[in-house]
Amino acid sequence: MANKLVGENYSTPDLIAKVTGKARYAEDWRVDGMLFCKLLTSPMPHARVRRLDTSKAMAMPGVKAILTADEMPGAAAGATLGENVQSSAQAERGLTNEPLYQGEPILAIAATSELEAAEAVEAIDIDLEPLPFVVDPIESLRPGSPNARTQGNVWIRPAPPPAAPARGAAGAAQPAPQTQQTPQSPQGRGDAARGGRGAAPAGPPAPQIAVWKWTDDDFKNAGDGQLPLGKATDEWGFGNIEEGFKKADLVLDETFVTQSTGHQPLETRTAMAYWQNGKLYLHGSTQSTVQTVASVARWTGVQPNQVHVISEYTGGGFGSKIPGSIFMAIPALLSKKANAPVMMRITREEEHFIGRARPGIFARVKAGFRKDGRITAIDMYAICDNGPYDAQGDARTAGTTISLAYQPETMRWRGLTVLTNTPPKVSQRAPGGMQGVGIMEPILTKAAKKLGIDQVELRKINAPAGKAPFGPTLPTGKQAYVTSAFVREALDKGRELFKWEEKKAAYSGKKQGTKARGIGVAVSPFAGGSVGFDGLFIIKPDGRIQFQSGIGNLGTHSLFDVHRVAAEMLDVPWEQCDVVFGNTTKNLPWTCVSAGSQTAHAMTRAGHAAATDAIKKLQEIAAKTRGGNPDAYKVAGGKVSGPGGSMTFAQAAQKAIELGGKYDGHEVPEDINNFTKASVTALAGQGLIAVAKDAYPRDGQSQSYVIGFAAVEVDTETGAVKVLDYTAIGDVGKVLNPRGLKGQLFGGSMLGLGHALTQRWAYDTHYGLALARRFHHNGPPTILDSPLNFIGDAVDLADPETPVGIRGVGEPPVGAAYGAIMNAIADALGDEIFKRSPVTPDIIVASLENGGKRVHEALTAHI
Repeated sequence: MANKLVGENYSTPDLIAKVTGKARYAEDWRVDGMLFCKLLTSPMPHARVRRLDTSKAMAMPGVKAILTADEMPGAAAGATLGENVQSSAQAERGLTNEPLYQGEPILAIAATSELEAAEAVEAIDIDLEPLPFVVDPIESLRPGSPNARTQGNVWIRPAPPPAAPARGAAGAAQPAPQTQQTPQSPQGRGDAARGGRGAAPAGPPAPQIAVWKWTDDDFKNAGDGQLPLGKATDEWGFGNIEEGFKKADLVLDETFVTQSTGHQPLETRTAMAYWQNGKLYLHGSTQSTVQTVASVARWTGVQPNQVHVISEYTGGGFGSKIPGSIFMAIPALLSKKANAPVMMRITREEEHFIGRARPGIFARVKAGFRKDGRITAIDMYAICDNGPYDAQGDARTAGTTISLAYQPETMRWRGLTVLTNTPPKVSQRAPGGMQGVGIMEPILTKAAKKLGIDQVELRKINAPAGKAPFGPTLPTGKQAYVTSAFVREALDKGRELFKWEEKKAAYSGKKQGTKARGIGVAVSPFAGGSVGFDGLFIIKPDGRIQFQSGIGNLGTHSLFDVHRVAAEMLDVPWEQCDVVFGNTTKNLPWTCVSAGSQTAHAMTRAGHAAATDAIKKLQEIAAKTRGGNPDAYKVAGGKVSGPGGSMTFAQAAQKAIELGGKYDGHEVPEDINNFTKASVTALAGQGLIAVAKDAYPRDGQSQSYVIGFAAVEVDTETGAVKVLDYTAIGDVGKVLNPRGLKGQLFGGSMLGLGHALTQRWAYDTHYGLALARRFHHNGPPTILDSPLNFIGDAVDLADPETPVGIRGVGEPPVGAAYGAIMNAIADALGDEIFKRSPVTPDIIVASLENGGKRVHEALTAHI
């Protein structure tokens, strides 16, 4: 094959536009007569609008329209908000008369300038009735404590129908959960819900809000700094947990708290909208171009065929813009009301409140180890700080991630999803997975020291391999399992590249003056792909290949990378290819959401299917034109050749138009999505249409893995931590784009570094108000915080359950860096220094002054 593209570096087609400033983001668009929107947001954490008078504002110069909650469509229960997260009847609507967190929008004003709109906001006469609030999930569980919503404080699910007793992974029957109710927890991204053999069954019943409190005895019986073990709403397990602990030679019982953290993409969720001929044109910031259409239609109360989404460039999302943003509805509906285009520019402070966040998790884990390091049992209890709206699955995903990463012989997971009056939580890069790794990794580090086992070896002993099982016992009596795992190979490669043995001798626990050094390692799995989407491209009459791409351009290379698979199969140079993206008016195919690290896996499969379709059609056209059997013709070098001669792609495309039918898109496959069918119909007659659905089999769930190795230096006087060296090794299938791989490993590692060292929220629990609203106080890492030396690589072993061998890489690096850096701090200073993250200088200094023992708040959120 002359044109080898997969696994090779290249420059993406949008690079010049980005570096020259020609790339147009949502805020860059301007149209004649455009109005500007400003929001009136709540100053209280929970309130009810008692009186709202807009007459004075409406009479002000330049004001054209005012939009209130009463004009917003109702919540669409059961609609997809992201990956495996569904809306409820209590879902967010964009504007509200009962704000549930400080900064929630109440109304919006459109005026001829932003200044006029801002002045009109000040003229609104509004009276708010303060309502009970709570910003800390543990406080919400205390007897007599306030609830975040009038309906209650916890998400529960109705009890599923009883199932026949199942046999666990260790051969023991599974007991029924010992709780008042037995609802299943909300599924979040990362759970086994992406189809294929080895995946979990369909999701449980829709969640409901209820009042759920622990008892005084629950709190009194908890040890100092330990999470109380009150009643849970959700439970799963496998094996006999009691027997597992009986086999253990070492048992550790630890409580750990992870922070809620904002997504904070550089581009806020700005949007501009206008209506033309009854259709909405929405310029917005979204991770998933095609998948945002249905969301916008739902939020604005119109049909999907009335919505066009334009999003050529998005300045990051990290899970906060998976199907766009519900606030896109505000300029859209204001535009319809004012009969003019409307631009809504979101400020950085507004983004802090409406821009979404990762749920913090309070967790207690009891883990049993044999002398040889094998984990015999894990008993985990997790509390998810959910925010005020739809149920997130991070706490549950933390449990399934732990079950995969460390392969315990038995496990029980229990949890609660608790509502708080803080900004809404959604999936953030490696949701639940990152938290699970951060909760469990310090326990492994402590166990390795107590057992006298090397840190890398302990993780190899418990590493997943092959079709490793994970998660709860299913109704089949078995667990879900993965398509493949080469974690031991990744640990070995990382140990060599990081020079683990050398650094262990030179760094581990070594102090020189006020500087202490340490090293750490962590294993981080997360979802690596989905199935069942469509590929679509055209071989044009001039011989060029035009790929239609519904993938969002959120800063990754996958928008372009995935199409190189088809180009390689057709054996054409990349310079002969064009990619159409970022605008649903341009007839794009049904595409996965850009979330859950699934794009590279899902869309290379779809591209492979479309290329297979193209090759078959080229062979058939050649046989019809030149004679002979289609199978005797070969496609290579931009032409199709066989016993009757050859045809260039240009000639074949022209012949496809002449033949019509399935060759030029006038006939479409029945199994493709209706969205794709409409696009093919619109493109018909333009050349040879290649279109197909990914219908390839898959045995197991696709999961990817990254191993992190960190070396740190801690100033024991100031508590400052510097990451000296960091190595990230991926088990992500076949490498699609080496430069993209390293970029994803570095970017994800930096997010993990931020969660380990700097990034956090801070709230005044008495007033329920945010104390940290900007980058400076929230502390996302900068390039100055990056490791002095960084290595990113992969084992480059193909996944056997996908035709291209590729899995996603975007999310596992986060947990790897998060865990490895905290483990390195523990190696430098001792494993009792911290029980929460981020591990900030004040935590370190105070603990060192207390003889190396924790003195920080153990169970308080947002500090």
